[in-house]
Amino acid sequence: MDFAFDAATEELRERLTAFMDECVYPAEARLTLNEDWSTPAVVRELQQEARARGLWNLFYELPNLQYAPLAEITGRSIQLAPAATNCAAPDTGNMELLAQFGDEAQRKQWLEPLLAGEIRSAFAMTEPEVASSDATNIRTRIERVGWGSPRTKSGGQYVVNGRKWYITGAMNPDCKVFIVMGQTDPEADVRHRQSMILVPRDTPGVTVRRAMTVFGYEDRDHGGHAEVVFEDARVPAANLIGEPGSGFAIAQARLGPGRIHHCMRAIGIAERALELMCRRVSERTAFGRPLADQGVVQDWIAESRVRIEQARLLVLKTAWLMDTVGNKGAHTEIQAIKIVVPQTVEWILDKAVQAHGAAGVSQDTPLAVLWAGNRTLRLADGPDEVHRRSLARRELRRYQG
Repeated sequence: MDFAFDAATEELRERLTAFMDECVYPAEARLTLNEDWSTPAVVRELQQEARARGLWNLFYELPNLQYAPLAEITGRSIQLAPAATNCAAPDTGNMELLAQFGDEAQRKQWLEPLLAGEIRSAFAMTEPEVASSDATNIRTRIERVGWGSPRTKSGGQYVVNGRKWYITGAMNPDCKVFIVMGQTDPEADVRHRQSMILVPRDTPGVTVRRAMTVFGYEDRDHGGHAEVVFEDARVPAANLIGEPGSGFAIAQARLGPGRIHHCMRAIGIAERALELMCRRVSERTAFGRPLADQGVVQDWIAESRVRIEQARLLVLKTAWLMDTVGNKGAHTEIQAIKIVVPQTVEWILDKAVQAHGAAGVSQDTPLAVLWAGNRTLRLADGPDEVHRRSLARRELRRYQG
């Protein structure tokens, strides 16, 4: 088995690493978050440089196996690098969704400016009143009104009513469109009740009500997370994505690549945390000995390296399967990395925080905000328990009649 990256990937890794060393890491100290939630000026500067260096839309241009090691590199500076290269969630998933399921007009109006980095977008699925880990629970109503066939997108309008929350990126004024999931046919089979529709931010009846915090953090660097209310928001029927009732299937198709992108970047977070831990324990002395000489600290470091290597190999295998047999063929591995990687990175971040003492929970290192964001991944795109349940059922079917 050959575990080496191909020549094209190695060349991109070298260019991206140089961009990180020369531009991104030095810019971290200059990151200033805007009161209006808009994209920080330093991100705009980095975006220009990334485009000039040919490091733009890497997720869109490359197969998963080539993109994985690049996403890991950007994950080392999670507040800057993904956005700088136009590879930040939720836009990546929304762009892939529009590319796969949007019609020509939808791609022209929304996908092209997203790929150009001219606008941002949001994916509005999660609701506060239901267990959104089961997407069939979504209660937002998307109701057809006016003339036109209910089974086509020609003529008439859809009226959207519902309440969403933790809608990532929605606080950013550059977020110009919501991809909204809701019921178009409450009487249909549970997997065919939902549809997805494009709702421009400036549609009357759309209210971005408040910002939601994550363990107290506002996450202004990537547009925050908002509660959004839709009250009789009317959009043309042509804004429906795909066919009526296809929302659940579209959501599953979108979440697969989104899950692996999160895991790719999370490996980079783990590497950054391990590096910070090693530097810290090499510089500090306690009870007459360097922290690096303490057996428990050495255990943390060794275990961190082992866990990173295990997680990376599983992510790369998943990426390879997605490229070769498709997302459905990689279903088991996608769920496996979604369970393993956030927990692995959480463990390493915890040990890095412990090694830093009080500094580890302060604003003087990135560890606290990285821990909060990574802990959220165990809920985002499906909680651990849902993925474990699905994995167990698939495994059991091999032994049941």
